[in-house]
Amino acid sequence: MKTISFNELPLSYEIQRAVADMGFEEATPIQSESIPHILEGRDMLGQAQTGTGKTCAFGIPVIEKVDRDNNHVQFIILAPTRELAIQIADEMHAVAKYKEGIRILAVYGGQPIDRQILALKKRPQIIVGTPGRVMDHMRRKTLRLENISGIILDEADEMLNMGFKEDIDTILVSTPAKIQKV
Repeated sequence: MKTISFNELPLSYEIQRAVADMGFEEATPIQSESIPHILEGRDMLGQAQTGTGKTCAFGIPVIEKVDRDNNHVQFIILAPTRELAIQIADEMHAVAKYKEGIRILAVYGGQPIDRQILALKKRPQIIVGTPGRVMDHMRRKTLRLENISGIILDEADEMLNMGFKEDIDTILVSTPAKIQKV
């Protein structure tokens, strides 16, 4: 597949500037294929090796699609481990660097839940979390998913191998019927 520059993708100036700050000029194959499909609202299944830019492949279009005037959770990204959830949230913050008003929150076990509950009151539009902690917040009613427009399952195979199938199913059932799934 031919590589393309980020300038050739239908991205806002703010995102292109942030991507340039991150040191990226050319989109990787997974990014070139994924970004347009996700921007168009299509469901998608992507697979690529570690280190090929999968986080930006879904993170860039998710940031682009967030409605900054909407204070509800719009996207949820599930990851198998807290380390990956933190890494994804950090990369998403870097992509959103020039998009004022976008709030991203990582929720995961091993951190006091009270701190996360306070952060959820600041109305993030993007939640990155582990299935167990997302479920915990759903049970406490500190996280509601009825207004989301998309869900991303990062390393879905790993989450299934780790026994998160029931949690993922419960989370999916709590979302609107017509949401984008990546």
